[in-house]
Amino acid sequence: MKITRIYTGDDNRSHLEDIEVPLHDHDLGRLSEIVGAEGLIFRETGEDYFLDYHNAPRKQFVANLTGVVEVETGDGSRKRLGPGTIIYAEDTTGQGHISRGIEGPRNSLFILVPDDYDVTTLGR
Repeated sequence: MKITRIYTGDDNRSHLEDIEVPLHDHDLGRLSEIVGAEGLIFRETGEDYFLDYHNAPRKQFVANLTGVVEVETGDGSRKRLGPGTIIYAEDTTGQGHISRGIEGPRNSLFILVPDDYDVTTLGR
């Protein structure tokens, strides 16, 4: 399983990176380790959704349920993310990223994690 990470680099710009989530065999299927969460937000945006450069308000996973969003980072990279994709937004400083609705409406879940959570340690 993959997630798309949005993070701030040493250049103070946002960047994209795909991270493989390690899964382990279990009676219930293949599971990841437990990630502690602090809250959950349900969100719906329209098809014409556009948010110019902005920072993630906190470290959070965003699970896309319906619709498609295009994310553009400060380094010029663009990625379209549709239903079933998961974003990990942690660019809480720097230039931030752009979000634009491509197909909508878009329904998503924001899963809030502690400020000290480090997604790059998944499975380590």
